[in-house]
Amino acid sequence: MTNKDIVQQALSELIATGSTAGLAPLLSDDFVHHRPDATSSTKKEWLAAVEAALVPLAGMQVEIRHLLADGDHVVLHTRRRLPDGGPEIAVVDIWRVEDGLIAEAWEIIEPVADAAANLTWWEPAGR
Repeated sequence: MTNKDIVQQALSELIATGSTAGLAPLLSDDFVHHRPDATSSTKKEWLAAVEAALVPLAGMQVEIRHLLADGDHVVLHTRRRLPDGGPEIAVVDIWRVEDGLIAEAWEIIEPVADAAANLTWWEPAGR
């Protein structure tokens, strides 16, 4: 199984079942998850956070836009529509696979409606 296959299987299991049971065996015991607002230091801690999020996120629609692999890293770009009229978000996950298991992940989340406001730094000075 390729690194890309491992990440795709992990996401598919999570979306299809609404449970982390199929995801847990694909994570290394020393898995670390990074996000700008938090870092989960253990596999158990991150799985608990995902489990807690699954209840309010039940029914979330996920569209995979890109799934790219380079060596031991896999990049996943998705657009997600949150349930009950929630906002659409763009998510980029970078996964590092080691010895056939997901060892580390980085996640960036941006509400699509806020994207233009977050580009103001890009505007040339004096405009």
